[in-house]
Amino acid sequence: MTELIRKLRQQRDELKLQLHLAGKEAKDQFAVLEEKWEVLENRAEPLTGAMKEAASEAGDQARKVTGAALDVAVREIKSGYEKLRSLLD
Repeated sequence: MTELIRKLRQQRDELKLQLHLAGKEAKDQFAVLEEKWEVLENRAEPLTGAMKEAASEAGDQARKVTGAALDVAVREIKSGYEKLRSLLD
């Protein structure tokens, strides 16, 4: 999961560089994604720790539920970055 977040961070940084010449639609879309990114970034580390703790305390089911919540957020941001990239290309 941390590898996915690292890749998203790299995509985010690349898009930020391209945005300074972009139109309003792209900038607005990026602003929405930035809010989601902030939520993900603030929750990713605690959730990763919670996944480890859950795996040792309650087993695989708790780890899967916690990981699924993080996975949904990652996929949503990834999809948004892909759409934004297509606007910028």
